[in-house]
Order: sequence, then C-alpha cells, then structure tokens
Amino acid sequence: MTTQISRGNGATDFGALPLSETQAIVARFEEKVNAAQRALPPSKEAVRKALRRKGAGRCPVRMKRLSMDVIVRYGDALADLFCSFPDDVIHVQPYEFSIGYQASDHPNRLNELQILTQPGEWRDEWGTRWGHASGGVGATPVDYPLKDWSQLDDYLRRRMPDPHLPGRLDAARAVLAIHGESKYCVGVIHLVLFERLHCLRGMGNVFMDLCTNEAEICRLLEALSDYAVALVREWAPTPASALFLTDDWGSQTSLMISLPMWRKYFKPHYRRIFDEIHRAGKDVIFHSCGNVAPIIPELIDLGVDVLDPLQPEAMDLADIARRFGGQLAFCGGITDQRLEDFTSQEVRNMVRQAIETLGVPFRNAYVVAPSNVLPPSVTFENLAALLEACHAQ
Repeated sequence: MTTQISRGNGATDFGALPLSETQAIVARFEEKVNAAQRALPPSKEAVRKALRRKGAGRCPVRMKRLSMDVIVRYGDALADLFCSFPDDVIHVQPYEFSIGYQASDHPNRLNELQILTQPGEWRDEWGTRWGHASGGVGATPVDYPLKDWSQLDDYLRRRMPDPHLPGRLDAARAVLAIHGESKYCVGVIHLVLFERLHCLRGMGNVFMDLCTNEAEICRLLEALSDYAVALVREWAPTPASALFLTDDWGSQTSLMISLPMWRKYFKPHYRRIFDEIHRAGKDVIFHSCGNVAPIIPELIDLGVDVLDPLQPEAMDLADIARRFGGQLAFCGGITDQRLEDFTSQEVRNMVRQAIETLGVPFRNAYVVAPSNVLPPSVTFENLAALLEACHAQ
C-alpha cells in the first residue's frame, strides 16, 4: 500500500506554542484517528489469532507509541499518516500514570497535556513528586513519600490510593465504548510492583531494602499486589482484550537484581495478578525494558501472553526468537533510541528484518511496534517510512 502523505510543519517551534493551540492540535489528531478507526472493519479476532500463534495473515501493528510532543510537532500530517496506516492494537490509558486518577471536580486538577509538554513538577495521587524537563520525553520521579519505613503504617492506612474510586476508568470506558467490541483494545496499568517501589522509596533505597528490610518490603509488596488485583477486577467487565502491565527489570546489559531475589520477592505476586487477568478472560501483555532474557522463562511459566518491548539495543532479537519464539508472542523490536539517525530505507529494512525474525517463523505472533515512546526528534520522513513498512507485509 502506498499513499502520498504531506510532511507537516516540522520546523515549528512546537515547544513554544500556547497551551490552547497545543490542546487543539492533539484533540484534532485524536478525533481524526478515532474516526478512521471506527470506519474500519472489525479486527479483534485477527489480532487474537496472531497472538495465539494460529496463523494470522500478517503481524498486527501498534505504532501510536509517541511522546505528546510528536503529535504537537506534526499535527494534522501525522493524523493523516495514521489514518492511512491504522493500528491494529489500540492502547487505552484511563489517565496519565505520572499523575494518577483525578476526579472531574478535583480542586487542583492538573492538565495532562501541559505537564507533558512544558517543564515543571507536580505530585501524583501516590504522593510521588514528578518532574518534566523541557525537551524531555515523559516524566521522572524527583521526590518520594516513603522516605522512612516508620511512615509505612500511616501510608498503608491513609495514603494508598483507592483502586475502586468511582470514575477511575471512565476515560477508558469512553474509548472502549467506541472500539472495544470490534478492535483489540489493551487496558493499561503502569508501575505495577518494582517501578512503584521506586516511586515510593527511590531506586537506591529499594535496592538496599531488598537486602536489609525484608519485612517492610514484603508488607508494601503485598499492598501493591492487592491494589493491582483490585484494579484488574475494575477492568474485568470492560471489553478490553488484554491488560498491559509495566515493570522495567533490565538495564541495557542485565537484570537489575538477581534471579533468585526476583523469584523470592516478585514472582508470587505476578502469578496472583496474571491469574486474575486470565480469569477475566483477557491476555497479559507484560512490558519490561532492557535485557530481561533471564526472566523470560519465568514469564512464560507465569502465563504471559505477549512480551514487550524487546529492545534491540539490549537483547539479540534473533537469539530471543530462537530460544522463546512459539512460547509467547512478541511486541516491540523497533528501535526508538536510534530511529532519528536512520535513512528512510534503513527504517524500512529494520521493520522487514524484525517481522522476518520475530513474526514470520511463529505464525505472525508479533506486534510490530517501537520498543518505546518515539521522541519528537524523529523526522516525519522516518515516521512515514516506519508506518508504511509495517503495512507492507
């Protein structure tokens, strides 16, 4: 399929646009892409067939993995691109994870678009303070609510968020009402266990806690596991086909903790959460950045259906495919870290190689996707080459 797409105004100083204009660009993008998706025939079963290794006609695609700045930079031209080359997998995030849920009548309601496109700091519903730097992608924790374990009792009793708050999934339900019955929609639960510990205690403290504060870590993990299971039960009656859970376990070269420690502290909680998702009749998509090869057999044992994001900078994709292909489906595999440095032809070659390595040998059980959020530094030409190549199967 070949389509002529206009480039968009990549020269615009999109970071300096007024918030009202930024909001209008994003709203227009979402409206156009949603309308194009609604006009497409149902594809939920075709995606399921692929992910369950039952011989789908092609690999499904998920390319809407973008920083908000990408949408603001390329605007209508990017919307036209996604309308011409639509995603098969639709991620449904009910709220920005670095904010958490905000009721519509919250007196100090944060603007999600503003915090992700302008520099600033804020506190989420868990009590973690986050910051966003000018030109940065996403947000980073900068201060933590559990500085001392003496605060744990009070935190668990009074400060833990309520997963059952009315309205928590309302934004997701609105999207699912449009696409849930016909498209493979994925509900998103960010920062499940390990990453949430970082946000509550700070990463350095967590590494020490695993060795010196076993009782406290276990109590907090039990509470986080309870929260995750309760949130899964909120998603259960929705038409979402899968739940996408995030916990980054890898550096570029290895796991961040030992495999025995991972099994001791975390594996039982994952089993409980994943079993609850399967009881709800939904697939488990587990996101973990970096080199996570040592835990892939563990994730297979736990019943993970799709492993994301398979970063080519951190793992040998051919080796991962050889060792684990056919035991679960893959997602990702397209570099986000170096995409801006490639020519358009190199982008097309990379997509073709990923499909031939991760998808074709396993009856197309591979969601073609960037390994992580694409930054605004990626050229429009390379974005166009990326989407076109994904649909040229």
